[in-house]
Amino acid sequence: MTGWTRTGHRLAQRGITQAFAIVGLFVLSACSPIHIASRTIDFGFGGSSQPTAGQTMTPLTTAGPGQVFGRGPVQVALLLPLTGNAGLASVGQSMANGSRLAMAFIEANPNIAENTTITLRDTGGTVAGATSATQAAIASGAKLILGPLRGDSVTAAGAAARAAGVPLIGFSNNPGAAGPGVYLLSVLPDMEMKRALSYVKAKGRRGVAGAFPSSAYGQALQTAFRQQAVQAGLSPSAVYTFSGASEVSQVVSQALPLIKKGLIDTLFIPDRATAPAFGAQLAQAGVSPADVQIVGSADWEGDTTIAATPSLSGALYPAVDPAGMAAIRADYQARFNSQPHALATIAYTATILANVNTLSLANPPYNPMLMTAPTGFNGRDGVFRFLSNGRSEYALALMQVGAGGASRLEGPKL
Repeated sequence: MTGWTRTGHRLAQRGITQAFAIVGLFVLSACSPIHIASRTIDFGFGGSSQPTAGQTMTPLTTAGPGQVFGRGPVQVALLLPLTGNAGLASVGQSMANGSRLAMAFIEANPNIAENTTITLRDTGGTVAGATSATQAAIASGAKLILGPLRGDSVTAAGAAARAAGVPLIGFSNNPGAAGPGVYLLSVLPDMEMKRALSYVKAKGRRGVAGAFPSSAYGQALQTAFRQQAVQAGLSPSAVYTFSGASEVSQVVSQALPLIKKGLIDTLFIPDRATAPAFGAQLAQAGVSPADVQIVGSADWEGDTTIAATPSLSGALYPAVDPAGMAAIRADYQARFNSQPHALATIAYTATILANVNTLSLANPPYNPMLMTAPTGFNGRDGVFRFLSNGRSEYALALMQVGAGGASRLEGPKL
């Protein structure tokens, strides 16, 4: 099992204003904008919670067992890489801060019960570290494990947790890491492709094609593209695989005859690193946005190079609702004197989810019937639900690249 985790809900290896100061972690209802459930219950999900005068939080550094936050009776473990690879540790640090920010909201809000205590444990960014941290968490009485981050670590930690009967909510977007009792709180390739393909089909496009890197992540995207195209009633005109930027021109050359014949009117190029090269090659070949709609992935979100590439102007990509990050950004900066990583919202949601009364105080806590309720939840990155196979479904927005950055083209939908 490989350890990829995307870098847009991503890491570097590799979801409100004061008027909405309290936003609920909801079981969704038929009257909600997403229409996937039957009733609404407000579980008190936090919005922007400004620190009181002079209040700050010092960033977390290492992950010894003394790093505990929260005052509730239910023990929860948070497994993140805080040492080892510097890029990975930086993401882990930001996610840990996101979790602390959520716990601070819980503690500051008299309408929310304090049900959980979280113990942060360092995985060191390795499979062995994740396994060791999981075993320590179980031995300390954890009823739920949040994390780890990479797919291979989630797989290893999930196996240990499942053997002990402890549910785990991992942060990888590698669908292969999911399983019964091992949930993934992240946007998975299937949902990205489903959202984008549904949109382009509704716009009358039928000639869909895709170009995917030959990495584990690229292959997962390609599989999702093929499967979701069939589900949408579309037959891909072509699917290309490439090993690096040096092969982009070759892929475009192969696609060009089909584009000229009108057999390709939509091209999926989800790989963030090579998307600008694809855009440039298509423009150089005389292919305009009117000829071919370019579609990216959630990994494109926040990428300044993509935003500054003229040939990608008009391109679409699915993404979590950016309102979630906007809601916590100022608070995060005030408390930690830094910018939150995109994955901080996932850790925030996981912390609030763990504290929900009907989950944490159930007997047994976090049992599968409750975790996989089809009504789902509304977290910092928007509407989501867990399936019985551990995978998640998110309601995703559609963003469009334009001058100065991306704008929301269409609101979140499943």
